[in-house]
Amino acid sequence: MKFKGILLNVSFLRVEGMALFPFILVRKKPCSRFLINHEQIHLQQQLELGLIVFYIWYFAEYLVRLIQYKKHFLAYLHISFEREAYQHQGDLDYLRKRPLWAFWGYLKQKKT
Repeated sequence: MKFKGILLNVSFLRVEGMALFPFILVRKKPCSRFLINHEQIHLQQQLELGLIVFYIWYFAEYLVRLIQYKKHFLAYLHISFEREAYQHQGDLDYLRKRPLWAFWGYLKQKKT
């Protein structure tokens, strides 16, 4: 069973949405169901790794991708956690069938 999160409206947020367990922060309501699903995938990733490990890994991978791609947005898009979430945000049943540690498969895979 997936954890749905607690939805909070944070109007000063600089991005559309952010998962910070147990919350999903959104800049404006109503928001897209796909955005919520994307952030719920991140909540599941955070549950698997634990918050501290998740954020250390996320930041470290971002730095590696920034060196690799030399642009913030490309680095962000190539983080394994983001790649999984973006690829499956449109599949509202994904979290029911998602295997444990699914983000692992996105570490080396090239973005298409």
